[in-house]
Amino acid sequence: MQVGFISDNLEIKFLILYIAARVIEPVPFEVLQDLAMCDGGVDYFDFSACLADLVRTEHLSLHDGLYAITKKGRDNSAICESSLPYSVRMQVEKNIAQHNQRLRRNALVTASTTPREKGGYTLTLSLSDELDNVMRLELLVTKEDMAKELEKRFKKNAEVIYGRLINLLYEDP
Repeated sequence: MQVGFISDNLEIKFLILYIAARVIEPVPFEVLQDLAMCDGGVDYFDFSACLADLVRTEHLSLHDGLYAITKKGRDNSAICESSLPYSVRMQVEKNIAQHNQRLRRNALVTASTTPREKGGYTLTLSLSDELDNVMRLELLVTKEDMAKELEKRFKKNAEVIYGRLINLLYEDP
């Protein structure tokens, strides 16, 4: 038995369009599915069928595994979004806000590793704000696995690392 406010495939399509119109960049299937599973009335098989239908009818585009809303989809979403239950829209808005916040942060925090000609690797760490680069740091690292671990740690804690670095620079030797 189905439990939830979403009761048919048309409402699932409205929900998918509602989400696609609000994410800040194209998203893979899994993200769209995760954002849409906010209501007990949405199941995987109905979601998959509705998503494929929206691509077929050109409400959504699919390129390189990423779904994006089209002008046709955006126009129809604007017309139909009020038919989604309020509680579903509020839950989806909350989930989308969290998702978009993660995307914004990921765009502002970068880390990469490149091999050096004479051996070792250059680890480049960068932290930006909405306007410009706040910090860019290049380090020589001897092993690739070490560089990848440092990349991961920096991406997770970039703001803390930046704060600690500033504090260290202000300390008396």
